[in-house]
Amino acid sequence: MGRPVVVVTRRWPEAAERRLAELFEVRFNESDQPMSPAALREALRTADAVCPTISDAITAEVLGGQLRARILANYGVGFNHIDLEAARRAGVVVTNTPDVLTDCTADLTMTLLLMVARRAGEGERQLRRGEWAGWRPTHLLGRRVSGKTIGLVGFGRIGRAVARRAYHGFGMKVLFHDPVTPPPEAVAEVAATPCATVEELLARSDFVSLHCPGGAATRHLLDARRLACMRPDAFLINTARGDVVDEQALIAALAAGRLAGAALDVFEHEPTVPPALAAMENVVLLPHLGTATVETRTAIGMRVIDNLEDFFAGRDPRDRVV
Repeated sequence: MGRPVVVVTRRWPEAAERRLAELFEVRFNESDQPMSPAALREALRTADAVCPTISDAITAEVLGGQLRARILANYGVGFNHIDLEAARRAGVVVTNTPDVLTDCTADLTMTLLLMVARRAGEGERQLRRGEWAGWRPTHLLGRRVSGKTIGLVGFGRIGRAVARRAYHGFGMKVLFHDPVTPPPEAVAEVAATPCATVEELLARSDFVSLHCPGGAATRHLLDARRLACMRPDAFLINTARGDVVDEQALIAALAAGRLAGAALDVFEHEPTVPPALAAMENVVLLPHLGTATVETRTAIGMRVIDNLEDFFAGRDPRDRVV
C-alpha cells in the first residue's frame, strides 16, 4: 500500500508542510486561494484525507456522493464551516486543533482592546497622513484600561487566557458568562464573577470580549437588542467568529453613538468588510490575525499531523469532533 493521499486546501508554514510531506503523499493548493465547492468535492473523491481551513465551506453538498476521504483534519480550532451532521452521515471523521492557539489569540485580544481604548489606530493614521501638529493636552484622549471591568462572553481556554492577562496585567475586574460551568480554580485565579445572562454582563462591562464558538447556536448572539444593553462608553472586542455579531446592528449602534467603539479581528462575511465599518475612526479592524504567529500557525499544522497519524494508524484521533 502507498502512503495516504492528503489534500491541503491552503498553504501552511514551511516546517509544517515539510513534516506533512515526510509522512504522506501531499497535494498542496499551490494558488493559496479558496478552493471552489467543485474542487473540494474532487479532493474528497480522490484523496484519503482533506485538511480544510475556515475559508472552506464543507457543506452537505460538498460531502455528498461517493467519497474516498475518510477524515477532514481541520487546520484550526473552529469548525462551524463544516456541516458536522453531513460528515457524520458520510462516515467522515472530523478533527480540530485546540490548545495550541490559545495564547496568541489571547494576546491579540488584548492588542485590540488596547488599540481601541487608546485610539492607537487613529493616531497612526494621523501620523502617516502627516497631520500631527505636535503634543497638546486634549489630543486623541482615549480611555484608561487599568482597573476597568472586562466582560467575557465565553470562559473556555481563550477566555480564561484573556482573563489572566486582564486581571494580572491590568488589574481589571473580570466578569464572564458561559453556559458551561468552568473549573473553580480557573474562576478563583482571576477572582472572576459569573453573570447569569449575557444581558447582565453587557450592562456591567467597560469592555466586552467575545470568546464563544461560531455556528447556528451563536449566530447574531449580539443582535440589536443585546447591543442596546451595552453602555455608551463601552467597547466591543471580537476575536471569536464574525457571525456572532449582527454586523449591521453593530454599525447602527456605533453610528448612533450608543457604543464608544469596537475592535474586530473577524467579520460576518469574510473577507468582505462593510465600507461603513471601514470608515469609522472608532473601530479597529484586523484581517483575522488571531493565530497569526509563526509559532502558532506551525503548531496548528503539527497538531493536524498528529490527528492524521492517529487516524491512519487505526487510533482514535486525539482531537476528534465527529
